[in-house]
Amino acid sequence: MEPFVVLLPLFGALLAMPVGRTFGPRAAELLTTFLMGLAAIYAWVLFADIGLGHNSREAAVLFTWIASGNFIAEWSVRLDTMTAVMLVVVNTVSFLVHFYSIGYMHEDKSRPRFFAYLSLFTFAMLTLVTADNFIQLFFGWEGVGLASYLLIGFYHHKSSANDAAIKAFVVNRVGDFGFALGIMAIYFVFGTVEFDGVFEAIRTNAVVTPFAVADGGPIRSLTMIFLDREVHALTLIGVLLFIGAMGKSAQFILHTWLPDAMEGPTPVSALIHAATMVTAGVFLICRCSVIYEYAPHAAAMVTFVGATTAFFAATVGLLQDDIKKVIAYSTCSQLGYMFFAAGVGAYDAAMFHLFTHAFFKALLFLGAGSVIHCMHHEQDMKKMGGLRGIQPFTYVMMFIGTISITGVGIPMFYLFDAPFGAAGFVSKDMIIEAAYGAGEAGRSFGYYAFFMGLVAAVMTSFYSWRLMFLTFHRKPRAAHEVMKHPHPVPDWMLWPLAGLAIGALVAGMMFHGQFVGGKSEAFWGESIYKAEAHHAGRDGHATDETQAEDRAVEAAEATGEHGTVEGHGGHDFPAWVLWAPFVAMIAGLGGAWSHYMTGADPLRFGLLRPGGLVHDFLKNKWYVDELYRFLFLRPARRLGRLLWKTGDGRIIDGFGPDGISGIAGLGSRLIVKLQSGYIYHYAFAMLVGIAVILFFVLTGGA
Repeated sequence: MEPFVVLLPLFGALLAMPVGRTFGPRAAELLTTFLMGLAAIYAWVLFADIGLGHNSREAAVLFTWIASGNFIAEWSVRLDTMTAVMLVVVNTVSFLVHFYSIGYMHEDKSRPRFFAYLSLFTFAMLTLVTADNFIQLFFGWEGVGLASYLLIGFYHHKSSANDAAIKAFVVNRVGDFGFALGIMAIYFVFGTVEFDGVFEAIRTNAVVTPFAVADGGPIRSLTMIFLDREVHALTLIGVLLFIGAMGKSAQFILHTWLPDAMEGPTPVSALIHAATMVTAGVFLICRCSVIYEYAPHAAAMVTFVGATTAFFAATVGLLQDDIKKVIAYSTCSQLGYMFFAAGVGAYDAAMFHLFTHAFFKALLFLGAGSVIHCMHHEQDMKKMGGLRGIQPFTYVMMFIGTISITGVGIPMFYLFDAPFGAAGFVSKDMIIEAAYGAGEAGRSFGYYAFFMGLVAAVMTSFYSWRLMFLTFHRKPRAAHEVMKHPHPVPDWMLWPLAGLAIGALVAGMMFHGQFVGGKSEAFWGESIYKAEAHHAGRDGHATDETQAEDRAVEAAEATGEHGTVEGHGGHDFPAWVLWAPFVAMIAGLGGAWSHYMTGADPLRFGLLRPGGLVHDFLKNKWYVDELYRFLFLRPARRLGRLLWKTGDGRIIDGFGPDGISGIAGLGSRLIVKLQSGYIYHYAFAMLVGIAVILFFVLTGGA
């Protein structure tokens, strides 16, 4: 039965178009939504059995996919806690998005195609998270890339949608190239692509012999030649895999596709860019936790890039006016939190935030879709305002999503052994605490991630409440006709918001113990690996991290430092560390309130005025797109034009087919001129010919 949790969406994707043609679009909508509902229910059953019930299951092998010599890749359904968590996230959000789309897309003529794409995407994502080897994972990885291309460019009659789809596809190919190299390096070193074989070799520090190499060595210290340099094998593999994760999860430098992907229908934004596809990179890093535990430089790269992304995306979100792009940059920033959590070794906290983020971010995107639908597809927040009275239910739902993403809760107050607060408060605070703890332990970029996380929390609170105040509060700024005749929002679009709102409120408190609390070790089992930080290594020597932590403890004891409080993960932190995220949230809320809820004009200029250096820098998204145009796009166009006009046109065609045909044409034109049609011309030519013949006869005879 387990394979059906993956196959049901595939059945929906295959049947949507023929059912739609035969019985109408509504039949296709209901069929795909029903199948997704069954898959979602079964995902929760598996989660309860595997994660909460601690019942391990063997991978269900469906068939041998690739067999070539010693290389074998099977198509399997891997069932462990991490897979169960992702099944719940993907199937639940996908089902609610399918349900929501019945109302949102009710005027579109291509609804069967849209629902087929949604189900196809879900199948590809499920293939990814249930993979038991890197090849199957890569298949799902590329599958979600294809499905996202189709969904982002669903409105193919719009050039902007086509451009956005192509941009997403191309940028992801850059990251996927690194991912493919990482898989090749894994097979080169381990001789297998199976998760169990690779991870077990690293856990036991087995002796491995890379392909075509005479001598091997223990994997944790093994080096290999890459680009004529000797590099640590696990570090190289970790870096290459992370490059793939950067593209799929829109990390800094490879993030540029994510905001433009808002060209797709709003349900697509909720499904792909909030809860599922963009979390694939985080899932990959956490799945490969054993690699990063013994590749500290690769983990440091993950930490640095994640923390930088959290800060960067938050700064850009401050000045966005498109309601969907504000939430898109928020997604980018929250993914940064997940990555730096994984980089400092808090894989459980990263997965916890991935889990809670699915609820509140999908809630915000679908709530924004309700607003856009009501406002006749207007997305500029500056042209909204006063919608609280028109859309009270949507307002309450987005208010819940906002208090979750900004981290509203009571620090150091526990209810039933769980921190009291919204889902985002519980999971994000855990990440910030983990970064501080990593800094104290001497882990690379730990303090950097902690500081960036706090600053990003201030800005997250500011732009999130800015969205709420500009959209729902103060006087309406939309056209009179729009406010007088708002587009009615179907119930199909409202009910999913309620389900997501429940998760955004209580998911953190409900599952804290399992994900990061006292039950986490039994919950995660072997799906997450953490090296023993406080014990000697297998060779009998303490690790650098252990020594750093011991020095920190000794220093605290020597100076008589007190005032530490137990944090969410059971570790002791100074009280100010636990209060810092709450203060950051209050600071952002206060700044947004003072600017947008006081004064006569909420759109008045604030600290950042148009024309200023900082304003233009943030408004233009750090000029990353412009930099890419300068470094890559324009030179590529010039090179392409040179090869086209000069190389292909003048040289190849000029000396090739065009040159030969030109000579033949010239010859034919000259010959044609001889055929004038006048008798005296032909008589003259005959006389000349006779004279030439006589000349040769006479001279030859002589």
